[in-house]
Amino acid sequence: MKSGFVSIIGRPNVGKSTLLNTILGRKIAITSNKPQTTRNTIQGVYNDDECQIVFVDTPGIHKPRNILGKHLNKQAYFSLEDVDAVLFLVDVTESLGKGDMFVIDKLKTINKPVILILNKVDKISKEKILPKIEQYMDLFNFTEVIPLSALNNDNVSCLLDVLKKYLSDSVKYYDDEQITNVSKEFIITEFVREKVFNLTDQEVPHSVVCVIESIEERDDLMDIYVNIIVDRENLKKIIIGRNGKMIKEIGTRARKDIENFFNKKVYLNLFVKTIKDWRDKESYLSEFGLKTE
Repeated sequence: MKSGFVSIIGRPNVGKSTLLNTILGRKIAITSNKPQTTRNTIQGVYNDDECQIVFVDTPGIHKPRNILGKHLNKQAYFSLEDVDAVLFLVDVTESLGKGDMFVIDKLKTINKPVILILNKVDKISKEKILPKIEQYMDLFNFTEVIPLSALNNDNVSCLLDVLKKYLSDSVKYYDDEQITNVSKEFIITEFVREKVFNLTDQEVPHSVVCVIESIEERDDLMDIYVNIIVDRENLKKIIIGRNGKMIKEIGTRARKDIENFFNKKVYLNLFVKTIKDWRDKESYLSEFGLKTE
């Protein structure tokens, strides 16, 4: 029995959370086409007969332009300190750019096996894969190179087989039935936040925070109240939508994810508030690495 930790890094929107969800066979990390969707470091636990691998999903590393960006980068860098291997994900449909170079420069400062993961290979021809590999290998001496499609679960099993030889421990960090280190409250609020991002597209920025008001739980039923906190009144109107249509759709989609995760019937109640009306300003600001004055 082998065990260890593996960090998943890369610039925003390359498929880190999608890869983690595919490996686990369950959705624990939210996905969106908006950069900086992942705000927190999330651990996902993979078990089979031979090993336990704790994957650390991180916010996308990028050149920060604001305090939130610096906060997210700090979390991602911290995940590199005590792991057995690092997965560097790149999107093969995109050209190598400054964002990738920014991450590679950080990789040069650590002493860990780094595996290059070429994601979304289903979207390009096979003839284009080798030049991509050569381009990245010219910049960094990657320990391994694995092309795959996280969304289609193509070649992900090969990645798991490769990782087993880098695991350094022989103890189980988590029980077999535990697949993540985060609380049920965190999972619920992330599912709601994902739907806000995906349904409002570019209209709503990253100022959205979702907070559990209460959870009443019985054997086969969860009654959940969630507050969606925004910083401006116009964002509140966007999320509620005309005649409440938007907030209803957010609730419907989030409820399905929550029911699938917990395998229970869910009654989900959503309320939208501005930070002005929210009683806990400190919790809101802490989401962005800020403090109250």
